[in-house]
Amino acid sequence: MPKGSPELTNARREEIIDACAKLYETKPFKEITLGEIGALTSFTRTSIYNYFRTKEEIFLALLEREYAAWNRDLMTLAEEDMPASEFPSRFAAAVEARSCMLKLLSMNLYDMEAGSSLESLVSFKRTYARTMDAVSYCLKRHFNMAEEECQQFIYALFPFLFGVYPYTASTPKQLRAMEIAGVHHRRYSVGEITRSLVEKLVASFSKGE
Repeated sequence: MPKGSPELTNARREEIIDACAKLYETKPFKEITLGEIGALTSFTRTSIYNYFRTKEEIFLALLEREYAAWNRDLMTLAEEDMPASEFPSRFAAAVEARSCMLKLLSMNLYDMEAGSSLESLVSFKRTYARTMDAVSYCLKRHFNMAEEECQQFIYALFPFLFGVYPYTASTPKQLRAMEIAGVHHRRYSVGEITRSLVEKLVASFSKGE
C-alpha cells in the first residue's frame, strides 16, 4: 500500500484515472500504455504501481467512477416531480451524458475484469449493484413498478447499454464501408435511441397513478 494519508491516496488515484480518461478521449484502449498514463500524472511514473497493478484496473476504476456519477443523476431524477410522459426523455438524457461509460461498456468487459484484482472487481460490482438499485428506485417512484417489473426493465436496459455507443458513434471508416456495402444506416443519437427503448419498456408495464 502507498504511504501517506487516505486523502493523498485517493487524490493520486483520481489523478491516474483522470489521465486515463484524457487519453481515452483520443486513443483506443489497446493503444494506451501504463507509461503514457503515468506520464500525465504529477508523480513518478513507476509510482502508478502503488495504486493500480494493471491498465485494466485503471480502466475498471474509470468505469466505476462513471457508474457512480450516473447513480447520482438517477437518484436526482427519482426525486423530481414530473409527468410520467417526461420520464423516458429525462432518463435518456442522463444516459447520453455518460458517453465515457458507454464507450467503456462497448469494450470487452470480460478482459477488463479479468485483468483486475479481486478487490478492484468487488468495488466495481458494488457500484454496479447500486446502479441497478438506482434504476429500480426511479421506476418505483415514477411508475409504481413492482420489483419483478423493475428487474425485467433492467435486464432489457443493461444489455442494450453495451451496444448503444458503437451503434451511435460510427467512425468515418465504418460509414464509408457501409456506404460501399450498401448498408442502410440512419443516424440516431444516444438520447434518441435510449428514449425509444425506455418508452417501449415502461409502456409494457402497469403504471401507478
